[in-house]
Amino acid sequence: MSPTTKPLKIDLVSDIVCPWCIIGYLRLQQAQRQLLDELQFEVTWRPFELNPQMPPAGENVTEHLSRKYGRPPEMMLEARRHIVQLGHAVGFQFTLNDERRIYNTFDAHRVLHWAREMGRQTEFELALFREYFSAGHNPSAASVLQRVAGGLGLDTDRVDAILSTDAYAAEVRREQRRYQDLGIHSVPAFIVNGSTMITGAQETEQLVNTFRQIARQAA
Repeated sequence: MSPTTKPLKIDLVSDIVCPWCIIGYLRLQQAQRQLLDELQFEVTWRPFELNPQMPPAGENVTEHLSRKYGRPPEMMLEARRHIVQLGHAVGFQFTLNDERRIYNTFDAHRVLHWAREMGRQTEFELALFREYFSAGHNPSAASVLQRVAGGLGLDTDRVDAILSTDAYAAEVRREQRRYQDLGIHSVPAFIVNGSTMITGAQETEQLVNTFRQIARQAA
C-alpha cells in the first residue's frame, strides 16, 4: 500500500444468483480504478441466500419472480432486458432466457468459504457468476464447483469432500445470521470499515463520492 493511500475494508454481502450483485461488484471495480491513487480496497465476499427454501432442482426464474413480486411475465421480460443492458455497460454478459432456472446456493457458499481460506475467493465468485448468468448452469452443482476449482488450480478432491459432508455449513449460517441481524434482507450490501452500509448496486460515481467521504471522515 502506498503511504499516500487510505485503506477501505469492504464486506460485500451477496448471492451468486443475484444479477445486481455482479453489477454492483463490477461498478465497485470501476470505482476502485478511479480511486487507485487515493484508496486501497480490501474486499471480502459474505454469503446471502436469496432462496434458502428452493429445492435442489431449482425453479423457472420467470415463474418464480412473477410469483414472488406479483408481476406479470411481461414485466419480468422488460426487467430482464434492462439487466442485460446494465451488464453490457460494465462488461458482463447476461444470457437470460425463458428456460433459465434459479437455484439455492448454500453449497456454493460453503465452497466459496473454503476458497476464501485459499485466497481465491473473488476469482471463484466471478467464475460462478459467469457459470450461472452467462452459461445457465447451476452454481451449486458439484460438477460446476469442481470445474471452477480445477480451472483455478484448486483441489477438486477437497470440493468433493466439502460437498459430501457439512463442512463450512455452520460458518456460512453464522455469517448469514450476522448480516441478517444487521438488517440486510436484500443484496448487494457493502459494509465499509465495519460501520457504513451501502445498499444496492449504486452507480460508479456515487460509489466514488461515498468512498471519498468515508475516507475523509476516517481521517
